[in-house]
Amino acid sequence: MAEFEGLSDHFILRMYEFIRDEVRADVSSGTRLVGRPARDRAERLLHEINRRGLHCRPIEWPASERE
Repeated sequence: MAEFEGLSDHFILRMYEFIRDEVRADVSSGTRLVGRPARDRAERLLHEINRRGLHCRPIEWPASERE
């Protein structure tokens, strides 16, 4: 995927983990700062992670963010 071309595996995984941390922060604080754009980005990152043969746990989205 050209969007992530040139980025290291480590950086891709860190970006995904950053979104996971933001989702956890939202859940623990009872706020909703991470919305659909972050979920879309996470989905593109997860696709790239899988394409590269890397491994990570999928983000557990709050019920309000699930489709």
